[in-house]
Amino acid sequence: MTSPWIAALFALFIWWFSTGVILMVVRYADRSGGRARIIATLAGLPMLVVGIWGFEATLPSETLAAAYWAFLAALAIWGWIELAFLTGAITGPNLRVCPDDLPEWERFLRAWGTIAYHETLLTAVVVIMWLYGYGAENTFGLWTFTTLYFARISAKLNLYFGVPRINTEFLPEALGHLASHFRISRLNWVFPISITALTFAAACWLERLYAATAPGDIAGFALLTAITLLALLEHWLMVLPLPDAKLWRWMLPAPKPSQHKTRPEGPHGF
Repeated sequence: MTSPWIAALFALFIWWFSTGVILMVVRYADRSGGRARIIATLAGLPMLVVGIWGFEATLPSETLAAAYWAFLAALAIWGWIELAFLTGAITGPNLRVCPDDLPEWERFLRAWGTIAYHETLLTAVVVIMWLYGYGAENTFGLWTFTTLYFARISAKLNLYFGVPRINTEFLPEALGHLASHFRISRLNWVFPISITALTFAAACWLERLYAATAPGDIAGFALLTAITLLALLEHWLMVLPLPDAKLWRWMLPAPKPSQHKTRPEGPHGF
């Protein structure tokens, strides 16, 4: 587990597996209807509790195991918040489809309203994590969550301003209205900034990985490099015609027919 290649493969597997599990839970909740979405969100609370405990417990430790556990703890916290979003438990006050031909300022306000509570929660969590974890011996969990946070903001801005390719296949029923707030278009001005920033972040982690000598640091920076490169890949999947949905389609039940009017938009792994 000290090999950076093993750590990178570990991050890749956890990204694929955790995304698939969350999508599966949300899909089954959609099919079950009723209170199934709330039940699924509440059933995932132990994951959040374990993530918070793991984040706090690994802060003073620089061991190899602590680097992996800090990474997993950050993903557990992130995963529950994403589950709460995809089930519709924590989204925003606006649950309506966006009308056509709105002024840009009104379209932005409506789009923000669809995700306001969720984004506010993520921002509050990342701020609390920095206030609590800054200066600790082990900050790999902190940087993992922070990387995911900024990658998500970047992805949502690109979906709002418009990208050539957006997948709606895994959009859950509770978020059927969300698709209407995004658009397919040529590359927007945010995309090159996003790609440059993520590439620079990955290069920084690689530089730290190259300079690392302790096993915990080697694994930790390899995990951060891998998760950042995956975020970079997901941005490129908004442009490149690659069948990324096949990674999870085979493991999910058939979707329940949606009653919402939708436009192309949908989540990737982050």
